[in-house]
Amino acid sequence: MPRSDLDERLARLANDDFVARLYSRDASLWSADPATQVAIRERLGWLDLPQTMTGAIDGLRAFAEEVREAGFRDAVLLGMGGSSLSPRVLAETIGIAPGYPSLTVLDTTDPATILTLERGLDLTRALFIVSSKSGATIEALSLFAYFRERLRAVKAGSEGENFIAITDEGTALQALAREHGFRRVFLNPSDVGGRFSALSYFGMLPAALIGADLGLLLRRASAMAALCAASAVAENPGVRLGATLGELALAGRDKPTLLLSPALESLGGWLEQMLAESTGKDGRGILPIGGEPPATPEVYGDDRFFVHLGLGEDTSADGALEALGRAGHPVVRLRLEDPYDLGAEFYRWEVATATAGAILGINPFDEPNVAESKANTEKLLDIYRAEGALPEGAPALSEDGVAVFADGSPGDLAGAFTSLLRRLRAGGYLALAAYLPETPSMRAALQSMRLAIRDATKAATTPGFGPRYLHSTGQFHKGGPANGVFLLLTIDGAEDAPVPGEPYTFAVLRRAQALGDLEALRRRGLPVLRLHLQTDVEGGLARVGGALDAALRAG
Repeated sequence: MPRSDLDERLARLANDDFVARLYSRDASLWSADPATQVAIRERLGWLDLPQTMTGAIDGLRAFAEEVREAGFRDAVLLGMGGSSLSPRVLAETIGIAPGYPSLTVLDTTDPATILTLERGLDLTRALFIVSSKSGATIEALSLFAYFRERLRAVKAGSEGENFIAITDEGTALQALAREHGFRRVFLNPSDVGGRFSALSYFGMLPAALIGADLGLLLRRASAMAALCAASAVAENPGVRLGATLGELALAGRDKPTLLLSPALESLGGWLEQMLAESTGKDGRGILPIGGEPPATPEVYGDDRFFVHLGLGEDTSADGALEALGRAGHPVVRLRLEDPYDLGAEFYRWEVATATAGAILGINPFDEPNVAESKANTEKLLDIYRAEGALPEGAPALSEDGVAVFADGSPGDLAGAFTSLLRRLRAGGYLALAAYLPETPSMRAALQSMRLAIRDATKAATTPGFGPRYLHSTGQFHKGGPANGVFLLLTIDGAEDAPVPGEPYTFAVLRRAQALGDLEALRRRGLPVLRLHLQTDVEGGLARVGGALDAALRAG
């Protein structure tokens, strides 16, 4: 992007009085429709969170001490998307203070993951945080039902003291917490949307439980908020970043590739949701590419630019960034002095996302296609309740324990990949949607596949584990540019666990979520290949990788 284009955009934002209008909650920045403007104004409470949450610090610290004194060794957060991503970042980046409970974020419906976690817990000394803005998130409520049943077996009548909730006023979760005697319910400001909630109770309560310095975290956020509210557009850290994101997207560079210091790795998932779910609408959007090690410039297309977030004195990416810049790829560099600068970065990127949304002409505060996938899942579960089976259809072929669900007659597994890759266009991307256990070996297999695709085709790839990705890139898949191709991986699995109160299990719920997403993609005519690993999951995934390599070699 020529420097003059960014300068022109910044001048237009200044002339439009963008900063003052943002902080006065002028919803016309994003929509001319009166009803949409009302909905937007009801989601702008994040602008004031650094100040408003400062008043909650003492209460959060006192509750964290209560939890320690009660003898809890583990805290397990049951949530999805905006309820789970910032706590994961805070725990993995700041770490657990001595003497405080460990924090595990359970944002999956994979039964093997659930059972593995359960086996490692002393349930009587585990605090479960049921976290959902809507109070109706199927994953969080199903996980609550499961662990409540397990606790009833060892603490009949008093299991509620092992649960707390974070939700909005008046939700079903608030009523459920009252019914089951939860230890506490924290009511979040209702004008804060899920992915903009990192600095609200959704992020700050888990941070308190692990002994983070909330005062320092919020002071850093407040300092960034003051800069964003008072600075002229050209020097405004949030608005300038948003203008860069928006202007580059308009120029075709709509895939910011995140190069993060190793200690900041988990921040990539939060940024992915913030940008992809906020902007992937009306055929437009910004698709972050995270978790991809840097390569030489020639393997990237001109749809990329690079954002480096460095921690402290880390210079490990400097050489790669300099080579990318010399090759003509735009590079943005940001630096965090220490992990507590996360408070500032959360706020900076929220302002940047709001700014980019205004430039792209979309409403960054809703997520219509996430709701669509949820509705598809519920419809499929209703079928299961009535018939005892999900409607999956017959595979086109089955090869070495891998069932191939594809249009036409691909011939073999490599042929199925060849057909899919032929639909991949310049400037497009390939999404690897994996309804698999998120183990190191599974992550390594997906990483190997995505790098092979990148190096052979220059295409960007987004690996995601289901159902988590449904709450982030899932919105972009259906609402953003129609230039994605999709590989959806499902399994039978050797283990399963019941969902109490329902006739289905977690494996059935996971399959329904995968099939619901598949239906949404097909309804839009998007190219999608579903591969079902029937028996040996790791061996099947290796065979899938081999078939992909064969298809890439064949061109």
